[in-house]
Amino acid sequence: MARTPEEEANLALVMGMFENVLVPLDSARVDEYIAEDYIQHHQNVEPGREALKGFLDWAKGQPGEAEQVLHRAFVDGDHVMLHYHVIRHEGDPGFAVMDIFRVADGKIVEHWDVMQDVDPDRLNPLSPF
Repeated sequence: MARTPEEEANLALVMGMFENVLVPLDSARVDEYIAEDYIQHHQNVEPGREALKGFLDWAKGQPGEAEQVLHRAFVDGDHVMLHYHVIRHEGDPGFAVMDIFRVADGKIVEHWDVMQDVDPDRLNPLSPF
C-alpha cells in the first residue's frame, strides 16, 4: 500500500525528531518538531513540551553513552510509530521501545510509549527486534 503525501510528511517529521532530538538528547531542537500544546502520555514524564526538554536534559546528564538503534518505522495517517532499542552503556542489554506519535499541522502533538527490558536470560530465543 502506497503512502499518501501527508503520511510521507508525517514520517519525515518524526524521523527528523528522532535523529535530531531523541538520538542526541538535544532539548534545544524540541520546538522545531513538537507543538506548544504537546500531550505526553509517558508515565514518568510530566505533561507538556517544557517537561520533555527537562527530561532530555536529565537523560543527557546520565553517565554512559546511550545509543538508540531504530529497527522499524510505521505510518498510518496522522500516527507514526517507531520501534527501537535503547542501550544505556556498554554491556547493557537495554530496553525495547515502541513510540507512537500523533501529528497535526506539521508538528508532533501527542506521544505514547511502551517500554520493555531486554532480558539476556529470556525463555524465548527470539529477539524483541
